[in-house]
Amino acid sequence: MNIVERAGLAALHRLDPEQAHSLSLSALRAGLVPLPGRLTSPRLACSLAGIALTNPVGLAAGYDKNAVAVEPLMRAGFGFLEVGAATPRPQQGNAKPRLFRLTEDRAAINRFGFNNDGASTICARLAMRPSGPVPIGINLGANKDSADRAADFAAVLAACGPHVDFATVNVSSPNTERLRDLQGRAALTALLATVMEVHDRLARPIPIFLKIAPDLTNDDLAEIVEVVLASRIAGIVATNTTLSREGLRSAHRTETGGLSGQPLFERSTRVLARLSQLTAGNLPLVGVGGVGTAEQAYAKIRAGASAVQLYTAMVYEGISVAATVARGLDGLLARDGFASVAEAVGTGRGDWI
Repeated sequence: MNIVERAGLAALHRLDPEQAHSLSLSALRAGLVPLPGRLTSPRLACSLAGIALTNPVGLAAGYDKNAVAVEPLMRAGFGFLEVGAATPRPQQGNAKPRLFRLTEDRAAINRFGFNNDGASTICARLAMRPSGPVPIGINLGANKDSADRAADFAAVLAACGPHVDFATVNVSSPNTERLRDLQGRAALTALLATVMEVHDRLARPIPIFLKIAPDLTNDDLAEIVEVVLASRIAGIVATNTTLSREGLRSAHRTETGGLSGQPLFERSTRVLARLSQLTAGNLPLVGVGGVGTAEQAYAKIRAGASAVQLYTAMVYEGISVAATVARGLDGLLARDGFASVAEAVGTGRGDWI
Protein backbone atom coordinates (compact mmCIF):
# COMPACT_ATOMS: atom_id res chain seq x y z
CA MET A 1 0.00 0.00 0.00
CA ASN A 2 1.55 3.30 -1.09
CA ILE A 3 1.24 6.57 0.81
CA VAL A 4 -1.61 7.88 -1.38
CA GLU A 5 -3.68 4.77 -0.82
CA ARG A 6 -2.88 4.71 2.88
CA ALA A 7 -4.04 8.33 3.31
CA GLY A 8 -7.18 7.69 1.29
CA LEU A 9 -8.03 4.61 3.32
CA ALA A 10 -7.54 6.50 6.59
CA ALA A 11 -9.90 9.22 5.35
CA LEU A 12 -12.54 6.69 4.32
CA HIS A 13 -12.44 5.08 7.76
CA ARG A 14 -13.53 8.36 9.29
CA LEU A 15 -16.79 8.16 7.33
CA ASP A 16 -19.89 6.03 7.67
CA PRO A 17 -19.03 2.66 6.05
CA GLU A 18 -21.68 2.85 3.32
CA GLN A 19 -20.73 6.44 2.50
CA ALA A 20 -17.08 5.35 2.33
CA HIS A 21 -18.04 2.50 0.01
CA SER A 22 -19.75 4.88 -2.41
CA LEU A 23 -16.91 7.39 -2.23
CA SER A 24 -14.32 4.71 -3.03
CA LEU A 25 -16.21 3.85 -6.21
CA SER A 26 -16.36 7.55 -7.14
CA ALA A 27 -12.60 7.87 -6.57
CA LEU A 28 -11.97 4.91 -8.86
CA ARG A 29 -14.15 6.39 -11.59
CA ALA A 30 -12.41 9.76 -11.25
CA GLY A 31 -8.96 8.20 -11.67
CA LEU A 32 -7.81 9.19 -8.19
CA VAL A 33 -6.71 5.69 -7.16
CA PRO A 34 -3.27 4.38 -8.26
CA LEU A 35 -3.82 1.08 -10.12
CA PRO A 36 -1.21 -1.56 -11.04
CA GLY A 37 -2.74 -2.68 -14.32
CA ARG A 38 -2.89 -6.28 -15.48
CA LEU A 39 -1.01 -8.71 -13.28
CA THR A 40 -0.04 -12.14 -14.56
CA SER A 41 2.74 -14.70 -14.95
CA PRO A 42 3.05 -18.18 -16.51
CA ARG A 43 2.27 -19.64 -13.08
CA LEU A 44 -0.74 -17.40 -12.39
CA ALA A 45 -2.45 -17.77 -15.76
CA CYS A 46 -5.24 -20.31 -15.32
CA SER A 47 -8.71 -21.40 -16.36
CA LEU A 48 -12.01 -21.36 -14.48
CA ALA A 49 -14.75 -23.48 -16.08
CA GLY A 50 -13.24 -22.70 -19.46
CA ILE A 51 -12.73 -18.98 -18.78
CA ALA A 52 -9.13 -17.88 -19.31
CA LEU A 53 -7.83 -15.84 -16.34
CA THR A 54 -4.63 -13.82 -16.18
CA ASN A 55 -4.54 -14.66 -12.47
CA PRO A 56 -6.92 -16.46 -10.08
CA VAL A 57 -7.64 -13.53 -7.73
CA GLY A 58 -11.11 -12.15 -8.40
CA LEU A 59 -13.32 -9.41 -6.99
CA ALA A 60 -16.38 -10.81 -5.21
CA ALA A 61 -19.88 -9.54 -5.87
CA GLY A 62 -21.14 -6.75 -3.64
CA TYR A 63 -18.47 -4.12 -4.12
CA ASP A 64 -19.48 -2.79 -7.54
CA LYS A 65 -23.15 -3.73 -7.27
CA ASN A 66 -24.23 -1.51 -10.15
CA ALA A 67 -21.30 -1.94 -12.55
CA VAL A 68 -20.31 1.73 -12.28
CA ALA A 69 -16.53 1.20 -11.98
CA VAL A 70 -15.83 -1.81 -14.19
CA GLU A 71 -13.22 -0.10 -16.36
CA PRO A 72 -10.87 0.99 -13.53
CA LEU A 73 -11.43 -2.29 -11.68
CA MET A 74 -10.17 -4.11 -14.76
CA ARG A 75 -6.86 -2.31 -14.16
CA ALA A 76 -6.68 -3.05 -10.43
CA GLY A 77 -4.80 -6.35 -10.62
CA PHE A 78 -7.81 -8.66 -10.46
CA GLY A 79 -7.97 -11.71 -12.71
CA PHE A 80 -11.77 -11.48 -12.96
CA LEU A 81 -14.64 -9.35 -11.60
CA GLU A 82 -18.17 -10.09 -10.44
CA VAL A 83 -20.74 -7.29 -10.26
CA GLY A 84 -24.19 -7.28 -8.68
CA ALA A 85 -26.24 -8.76 -7.26
CA ALA A 86 -28.74 -7.51 -9.82
CA THR A 87 -32.48 -7.95 -9.49
CA PRO A 88 -35.08 -7.55 -12.26
CA ARG A 89 -36.46 -4.34 -10.76
CA PRO A 90 -34.48 -1.67 -8.89
CA GLN A 91 -34.82 -1.85 -5.13
CA GLN A 92 -33.71 0.22 -2.16
CA GLY A 93 -32.66 -2.68 0.02
CA ASN A 94 -32.96 -2.69 3.79
CA ALA A 95 -33.07 0.34 6.06
CA LYS A 96 -29.84 2.14 6.97
CA PRO A 97 -27.50 1.77 8.73
CA ARG A 98 -26.83 -1.60 7.12
CA LEU A 99 -23.04 -1.86 6.85
CA PHE A 100 -20.70 -2.10 9.84
CA ARG A 101 -16.92 -2.30 10.17
CA LEU A 102 -15.65 -4.75 12.77
CA THR A 103 -12.14 -3.33 12.85
CA GLU A 104 -10.85 -5.44 15.75
CA ASP A 105 -11.91 -8.55 13.83
CA ARG A 106 -10.86 -7.37 10.35
CA ALA A 107 -14.42 -8.09 9.31
CA ALA A 108 -17.70 -6.50 8.24
CA ILE A 109 -21.39 -7.16 8.74
CA ASN A 110 -23.86 -6.11 6.07
CA ARG A 111 -27.60 -6.39 5.69
CA PHE A 112 -27.96 -4.51 2.40
CA GLY A 113 -30.78 -6.66 1.03
CA PHE A 114 -29.86 -6.60 -2.68
CA ASN A 115 -29.98 -2.81 -3.09
CA ASN A 116 -29.27 -2.15 -6.78
CA ASP A 117 -30.27 -0.12 -9.84
CA GLY A 118 -32.07 -3.03 -11.51
CA ALA A 119 -31.06 -5.38 -14.30
CA SER A 120 -31.86 -3.04 -17.22
CA THR A 121 -29.59 -0.25 -15.99
CA ILE A 122 -26.80 -2.60 -14.90
CA CYS A 123 -26.90 -4.54 -18.16
CA ALA A 124 -26.76 -1.32 -20.19
CA ARG A 125 -23.55 -0.40 -18.37
CA LEU A 126 -22.11 -3.87 -18.94
CA ALA A 127 -22.89 -3.61 -22.64
CA MET A 128 -20.67 -0.53 -22.80
CA ARG A 129 -17.72 -2.01 -20.88
CA PRO A 130 -14.36 -2.14 -22.66
CA SER A 131 -13.13 -5.46 -23.97
CA GLY A 132 -10.02 -6.90 -22.39
CA PRO A 133 -8.42 -9.85 -20.67
CA VAL A 134 -10.38 -9.49 -17.40
CA PRO A 135 -13.62 -11.53 -17.52
CA ILE A 136 -16.75 -10.00 -15.98
CA GLY A 137 -19.57 -11.90 -14.29
CA ILE A 138 -23.00 -10.97 -12.98
CA ASN A 139 -24.43 -12.07 -9.64
CA LEU A 140 -28.10 -12.96 -10.14
CA GLY A 141 -30.56 -11.88 -7.46
CA ALA A 142 -34.30 -11.83 -6.81
CA ASN A 143 -36.50 -8.96 -5.74
CA LYS A 144 -37.53 -9.04 -2.10
CA ASP A 145 -41.25 -8.98 -2.93
CA SER A 146 -41.05 -11.42 -5.83
CA ALA A 147 -43.71 -14.12 -6.08
CA ASP A 148 -41.42 -16.25 -8.28
CA ARG A 149 -37.76 -15.92 -7.39
CA ALA A 150 -36.65 -18.54 -9.91
CA ALA A 151 -38.20 -16.40 -12.64
CA ASP A 152 -36.29 -13.38 -11.28
CA PHE A 153 -32.93 -15.14 -11.56
CA ALA A 154 -33.81 -16.24 -15.09
CA ALA A 155 -34.90 -12.73 -16.09
CA VAL A 156 -31.62 -11.17 -14.97
CA LEU A 157 -29.66 -13.84 -16.84
CA ALA A 158 -31.70 -13.26 -20.00
CA ALA A 159 -31.01 -9.52 -19.82
CA CYS A 160 -27.35 -9.56 -18.80
CA GLY A 161 -26.14 -12.87 -20.21
CA PRO A 162 -25.13 -11.43 -23.61
CA HIS A 163 -22.85 -8.88 -21.91
CA VAL A 164 -20.94 -11.01 -19.38
CA ASP A 165 -18.56 -13.95 -19.29
CA PHE A 166 -20.24 -15.86 -16.46
CA ALA A 167 -23.16 -15.63 -14.06
CA THR A 168 -23.66 -16.68 -10.44
CA VAL A 169 -26.96 -17.80 -8.95
CA ASN A 170 -27.02 -16.27 -5.47
CA VAL A 171 -29.26 -18.31 -3.14
CA SER A 172 -27.06 -17.69 -0.13
CA SER A 173 -27.46 -14.08 0.95
CA PRO A 174 -28.87 -13.97 4.51
CA ASN A 175 -30.37 -10.53 3.95
CA THR A 176 -33.38 -11.41 1.79
CA GLU A 177 -36.05 -13.26 3.74
CA ARG A 178 -36.27 -17.01 2.96
CA LEU A 179 -33.74 -16.74 0.11
CA ARG A 180 -31.56 -19.43 1.67
CA ASP A 181 -34.54 -21.78 1.59
CA LEU A 182 -33.77 -22.14 -2.12
CA GLN A 183 -30.71 -24.25 -1.20
CA GLY A 184 -32.99 -27.23 -0.41
CA ARG A 185 -33.08 -30.09 -2.92
CA ALA A 186 -36.52 -29.56 -4.48
CA ALA A 187 -36.38 -25.77 -4.61
CA LEU A 188 -32.80 -25.72 -5.90
CA THR A 189 -33.51 -28.33 -8.58
CA ALA A 190 -36.44 -26.30 -9.89
CA LEU A 191 -34.54 -23.02 -9.70
CA LEU A 192 -31.51 -24.28 -11.59
CA ALA A 193 -33.70 -25.90 -14.24
CA THR A 194 -35.38 -22.54 -14.87
CA VAL A 195 -32.03 -20.74 -15.06
CA MET A 196 -30.53 -23.33 -17.40
CA GLU A 197 -33.50 -23.04 -19.75
CA VAL A 198 -32.58 -19.40 -20.25
CA HIS A 199 -28.88 -20.28 -20.45
CA ASP A 200 -29.58 -22.67 -23.30
CA ARG A 201 -31.26 -19.90 -25.28
CA LEU A 202 -28.32 -17.50 -25.02
CA ALA A 203 -26.55 -16.91 -28.32
CA ARG A 204 -23.25 -17.30 -26.48
CA PRO A 205 -23.52 -19.83 -23.63
CA ILE A 206 -21.61 -18.85 -20.50
CA PRO A 207 -20.67 -20.78 -17.35
CA ILE A 208 -23.26 -20.61 -14.57
CA PHE A 209 -22.07 -20.90 -10.96
CA LEU A 210 -24.02 -21.46 -7.75
CA LYS A 211 -23.07 -19.45 -4.65
CA ILE A 212 -23.79 -21.20 -1.37
CA ALA A 213 -23.80 -20.31 2.33
CA PRO A 214 -21.09 -21.36 4.79
CA ASP A 215 -23.67 -22.37 7.40
CA LEU A 216 -24.54 -25.74 5.86
CA THR A 217 -24.13 -29.24 7.26
CA ASN A 218 -22.17 -31.97 5.49
CA ASP A 219 -25.49 -33.56 4.52
CA ASP A 220 -26.66 -30.25 3.05
CA LEU A 221 -23.46 -30.00 1.02
CA ALA A 222 -23.80 -33.55 -0.28
CA GLU A 223 -27.36 -32.81 -1.39
CA ILE A 224 -26.34 -29.58 -3.13
CA VAL A 225 -23.54 -31.37 -4.98
CA GLU A 226 -26.00 -34.01 -6.23
CA VAL A 227 -28.32 -31.30 -7.55
CA VAL A 228 -25.49 -29.32 -9.14
CA LEU A 229 -23.99 -32.32 -10.90
CA ALA A 230 -27.40 -33.16 -12.34
CA SER A 231 -28.10 -29.62 -13.51
CA ARG A 232 -25.11 -28.79 -15.76
CA ILE A 233 -24.04 -25.96 -13.44
CA ALA A 234 -20.38 -25.14 -14.20
CA GLY A 235 -19.16 -24.75 -10.62
CA ILE A 236 -19.78 -23.63 -7.04
CA VAL A 237 -18.78 -20.42 -5.29
CA ALA A 238 -18.00 -21.19 -1.64
CA THR A 239 -19.02 -19.20 0.26
CA ASN A 240 -21.23 -16.22 0.96
CA THR A 241 -21.32 -14.49 4.36
CA THR A 242 -22.08 -16.28 7.64
CA LEU A 243 -24.64 -15.81 10.37
CA SER A 244 -22.14 -17.07 12.95
CA ARG A 245 -20.71 -14.59 15.46
CA GLU A 246 -18.25 -16.97 17.13
CA GLY A 247 -15.15 -15.34 18.60
CA LEU A 248 -15.91 -11.73 17.61
CA ARG A 249 -14.62 -8.81 19.69
CA SER A 250 -16.06 -5.73 17.99
CA ALA A 251 -18.88 -3.72 19.52
CA HIS A 252 -20.82 -4.31 16.28
CA ARG A 253 -20.76 -8.09 16.67
CA THR A 254 -24.46 -8.20 17.62
CA GLU A 255 -25.65 -6.50 14.43
CA THR A 256 -27.85 -8.66 12.21
CA GLY A 257 -26.71 -9.52 8.70
CA GLY A 258 -23.97 -11.49 7.00
CA LEU A 259 -20.46 -11.53 8.46
CA SER A 260 -17.51 -11.38 6.06
CA GLY A 261 -13.76 -11.02 6.43
CA GLN A 262 -11.15 -12.80 8.51
CA PRO A 263 -13.50 -14.65 10.92
CA LEU A 264 -15.05 -16.42 7.93
CA PHE A 265 -11.80 -17.84 6.56
CA GLU A 266 -11.67 -21.17 8.38
CA ARG A 267 -15.39 -21.92 8.14
CA SER A 268 -15.57 -21.17 4.41
CA THR A 269 -12.36 -23.07 3.64
CA ARG A 270 -13.67 -26.19 5.37
CA VAL A 271 -16.83 -26.01 3.26
CA LEU A 272 -14.67 -25.58 0.17
CA ALA A 273 -12.55 -28.62 0.99
CA ARG A 274 -15.64 -30.72 1.66
CA LEU A 275 -17.07 -29.73 -1.72
CA SER A 276 -13.78 -30.64 -3.38
CA GLN A 277 -13.93 -34.05 -1.71
CA LEU A 278 -17.58 -34.62 -2.68
CA THR A 279 -16.89 -33.75 -6.30
CA ALA A 280 -13.57 -35.63 -6.39
CA GLY A 281 -11.97 -32.40 -7.57
CA ASN A 282 -13.86 -32.59 -10.87
CA LEU A 283 -16.06 -29.49 -10.46
CA PRO A 284 -14.55 -25.99 -10.59
CA LEU A 285 -14.80 -24.23 -7.24
CA VAL A 286 -14.27 -20.58 -6.33
CA GLY A 287 -12.99 -19.96 -2.79
CA VAL A 288 -14.41 -16.91 -1.04
CA GLY A 289 -14.39 -15.84 2.59
CA GLY A 290 -11.58 -14.23 4.54
CA VAL A 291 -9.04 -13.98 1.71
CA GLY A 292 -6.72 -11.12 2.60
CA THR A 293 -3.22 -12.51 2.08
CA ALA A 294 -1.38 -14.59 -0.46
CA GLU A 295 -1.13 -17.38 2.10
CA GLN A 296 -4.91 -17.44 2.51
CA ALA A 297 -5.48 -17.48 -1.25
CA TYR A 298 -2.97 -20.32 -1.55
CA ALA A 299 -4.73 -22.25 1.24
CA LYS A 300 -8.04 -21.94 -0.61
CA ILE A 301 -6.45 -23.19 -3.83
CA ARG A 302 -4.80 -26.11 -2.08
CA ALA A 303 -8.14 -26.89 -0.40
CA GLY A 304 -9.72 -27.25 -3.83
CA ALA A 305 -10.40 -23.83 -5.36
CA SER A 306 -9.53 -23.14 -8.98
CA ALA A 307 -9.77 -19.42 -8.22
CA VAL A 308 -10.53 -17.14 -5.27
CA GLN A 309 -12.41 -13.91 -4.65
CA LEU A 310 -12.02 -11.15 -2.08
CA TYR A 311 -13.84 -8.01 -1.03
CA THR A 312 -13.73 -7.22 2.72
CA ALA A 313 -9.93 -7.25 2.69
CA MET A 314 -10.06 -4.05 0.62
CA VAL A 315 -11.76 -2.28 3.53
CA TYR A 316 -8.58 -2.70 5.59
CA GLU A 317 -5.80 -3.11 2.99
CA GLY A 318 -7.04 -0.98 0.11
CA ILE A 319 -7.60 -1.98 -3.47
CA SER A 320 -3.90 -2.80 -3.90
CA VAL A 321 -4.52 -5.97 -1.87
CA ALA A 322 -5.55 -7.80 -5.08
CA ALA A 323 -2.16 -7.23 -6.70
CA THR A 324 -0.34 -7.96 -3.45
CA VAL A 325 -2.16 -11.28 -3.07
CA ALA A 326 -1.54 -12.24 -6.71
CA ARG A 327 2.19 -11.44 -6.54
CA GLY A 328 2.55 -13.31 -3.27
CA LEU A 329 0.66 -16.29 -4.64
CA ASP A 330 3.04 -16.44 -7.59
CA GLY A 331 5.93 -16.64 -5.15
CA LEU A 332 4.30 -19.37 -3.07
CA LEU A 333 3.62 -21.49 -6.14
CA ALA A 334 7.26 -21.09 -7.20
CA ARG A 335 8.52 -21.91 -3.70
CA ASP A 336 6.62 -25.20 -3.66
CA GLY A 337 7.57 -26.22 -7.17
CA PHE A 338 4.20 -25.73 -8.85
CA ALA A 339 4.39 -24.62 -12.47
CA SER A 340 0.78 -23.45 -12.47
CA VAL A 341 -2.23 -22.75 -10.27
CA ALA A 342 -3.90 -25.87 -11.69
CA GLU A 343 -1.11 -28.08 -10.35
CA ALA A 344 -1.74 -26.83 -6.79
CA VAL A 345 -5.54 -27.18 -6.76
CA GLY A 346 -6.66 -29.63 -4.10
CA THR A 347 -3.17 -30.67 -2.96
CA GLY A 348 -3.91 -29.61 0.63
CA ARG A 349 -7.55 -30.64 0.84
CA GLY A 350 -6.89 -33.14 3.59
CA ASP A 351 -5.72 -30.38 5.91
CA TRP A 352 -9.29 -29.00 6.06
CA ILE A 353 -11.43 -32.13 6.31
